[in-house]
Amino acid sequence: MSKQSPKSKSRKEPATAKEAPVKVATASVEAPENKSLPNQKTPEEKQKAHRDGIIKTIVAAVLGVIFGFIMFSQYGAGEDRIWYAILMIVIGITYYVQKLIYIPLKIDTKEFKPKDWFFVEFIVIDFFLVTWTLLLN
Repeated sequence: MSKQSPKSKSRKEPATAKEAPVKVATASVEAPENKSLPNQKTPEEKQKAHRDGIIKTIVAAVLGVIFGFIMFSQYGAGEDRIWYAILMIVIGITYYVQKLIYIPLKIDTKEFKPKDWFFVEFIVIDFFLVTWTLLLN
């Protein structure tokens, strides 16, 4: 027979791996805590959020209609004005007016996110343009 080289020896014999000692963890079983997730709301909170959403939509719609009448009485058809300047004026004024109106209605504007402000200003602009267009016809 021939001499085995170290390479051939390792091929024929299975490699022995050192096994890590098995640690047995004795974890105590804890009762699950009753933590409410931040997305879960109580029925009262859901009702208040729904009511606040309706109020925000109504206020924005009424402001849009009012500014539609104001701009029609001030500028008429607005042919001699820059249209996007008028939109920026309406957006700027209604933003601050809404901040003042929501305080007596007990709606916290500090909780408003940019998405909320975009929503209410979009409603204002929609109603403003529709009202102004209807008055022009």
